[in-house]
Amino acid sequence: MAGNAHKTKTKEKNRILNLNRIRLIDNGGNQVGIVSPEEAFKLAWEEDLDLVEVAPDAEPPVIRIMDYGKYKYKQSKREKAIKQSNKLEKTKEIKLSPSIGEHDYNFKKDHAEEFLQSGSKTIFTIPFKGREVTHPELGREIMQRLVKDLSDIGDVISPPRMKGRFMSMVMAPQSNK
Repeated sequence: MAGNAHKTKTKEKNRILNLNRIRLIDNGGNQVGIVSPEEAFKLAWEEDLDLVEVAPDAEPPVIRIMDYGKYKYKQSKREKAIKQSNKLEKTKEIKLSPSIGEHDYNFKKDHAEEFLQSGSKTIFTIPFKGREVTHPELGREIMQRLVKDLSDIGDVISPPRMKGRFMSMVMAPQSNK
């Protein structure tokens, strides 16, 4: 919008100077009042700050004295934080074994329930070691059992698939709850 008062772009400076009167707000957010554009430039020059048109459609237009570079920096940080918070989706991973015991299965299933109830996507992974890779049906049985046990709180997004020596499946919290 504007550079320093003494470095303000000519086009914008002329636009502000063509106004008869403006409502000026100082750097602290306090209303100075209705002043002439020349007086606004003088005040901005003294503080080595910028004049930024906040509400051009208002009568008279509202101009604020501020450090425009600092304002743009804070605004970009705020937008970046909002983007990141929207983008961050919690994903948890649970590793199982094709020869998992009953107690271990229940322990991992309980953790998966906690993850799904807290709103996190959960990735189930079964690494096959050595000759276990010749029996992918063992991993598929475990995955199907998990789907059945967790069907009341989670939906399968990606069904069980083999990728090299790993079988994986993704579940997400049920959308209707």
